[in-house]
Amino acid sequence: MPLLASHEILLLSSCLIIHSSSHRTPTSVAYCSVECSLSCHPHQRHREHSRKNRRRFQNPLPSNSIMATSPTPVDPIDVFWHEGMLKHETGTGVFDSGMDPGFLDVLEKHPENSDRVKNMLSILKRGPISPYISWHSGTPALVPQLLSFHTQEYINELIEADRNGGKMLCTGTFLNPGSWDAALLAAGTTLSAMKHVLDGCGKIAYALVRPPGHHAQPTQADGYCFLNNAGLAVQLALDSGCQKVAVVDIDVHYGNGTAEGFYRSNKVLTISLHMNHGTWGPSHPQNGSVDELGEGEGFGYNMNIPLPNGTGDRGYVYAMTELVIPAIEKFEPNMIVWVVGQDSSAGKEVRHF
Repeated sequence: MPLLASHEILLLSSCLIIHSSSHRTPTSVAYCSVECSLSCHPHQRHREHSRKNRRRFQNPLPSNSIMATSPTPVDPIDVFWHEGMLKHETGTGVFDSGMDPGFLDVLEKHPENSDRVKNMLSILKRGPISPYISWHSGTPALVPQLLSFHTQEYINELIEADRNGGKMLCTGTFLNPGSWDAALLAAGTTLSAMKHVLDGCGKIAYALVRPPGHHAQPTQADGYCFLNNAGLAVQLALDSGCQKVAVVDIDVHYGNGTAEGFYRSNKVLTISLHMNHGTWGPSHPQNGSVDELGEGEGFGYNMNIPLPNGTGDRGYVYAMTELVIPAIEKFEPNMIVWVVGQDSSAGKEVRHF
């Protein structure tokens, strides 16, 4: 059985990694799963399985490593990117409010600004894994593609906001001139990465995109996110014949939008490791607590792993080996989508919300 072991490839990024998995051909990334029943909590369900397999996961995961190939990587990482996403301007103000109180000499850049993505580009182009990267250009998503995850009413709201020159959709989330085009590029670039894997053109595809997406719900924006890039990619995989898809979100904030989109589905296992921040208002009603398990057919297929503030490498290793890996192994997905936020790391130069 392949392991979710990491020691070679470091991805300092804030977006999506897509990896296909097969039981007939072992891969370098664990494919795992949850067979949850209405009568048991996922954490209880996997505990015995985890203990039996603990010896197989003794090598720790470095906190800045996301996935690895064999000790000598041979398969390239297909990175999808388009510079048009830099045209999303989020402005300045007091933290993320966009407000100028009138008495400060220096206003802060919005946390979700283009500089952080420029740094990610430089890391990927000139960093230690640059020899293993193959670059691809993204393309904008079409409005009909967005309707696989979002409602028509919500998409119409975004189009109207763009037509009228912009709008604050919720606290800290500004759709400004150029933002909608960037959001379409982010969604389309992610879909291109997924299609690349689905078509058998590569094993690992990475979509470096902004605006981010994992807080965007089917009917509303949230947390600097307009379109749920991960959700659109997952739905494309399902529509293309994948029977089951697993999503692992390691951003420090709960991937509530992705979870909400598949909360009633037993075809998608959504797993989120995040700080225990709870709800932060009308745009983010989900708490991210362990008792948010899904509903209907999706009951047991949403796993939240809230972690104490200050959790370090050993805490993440424990959560991965005791909960995440056994869950994915039981679920046996055809595809794994990683939502990679680096705001849980010690280095805050690369941030994602």
